[in-house]
Amino acid sequence: MQMLKQEKYQTCIDTCMNCAETCEACATDCTKDSNIKMLAKCLFVLRDCADICTMSSRFMSRTSMYSKNMCRVCADICDACAAECDKHKSMESCKVCADACRMCASECRKMMA
Repeated sequence: MQMLKQEKYQTCIDTCMNCAETCEACATDCTKDSNIKMLAKCLFVLRDCADICTMSSRFMSRTSMYSKNMCRVCADICDACAAECDKHKSMESCKVCADACRMCASECRKMMA
């Protein structure tokens, strides 16, 4: 059976989708925190990260010529999201999210190589 062209990106696609889901879950968790004002910046970054991860996976799935560009931006935003979530380590969801973001940034950089 012939390999589909996007299969070479499958690990990165899957990692991006996992990161997007993790960011969404973390954002939902943050909205339930009693000190939501302290988490405002985190919420904005989480939403940006979830969106860019989803968009990057879609670009790779269709083997867009802009996939590497998207993954470059995705890695940068994932780094920023991990750094922001690291500021809220007392929340389990932020710890999990920071790890997912770092993994996604790493996979995006591998994909670009």
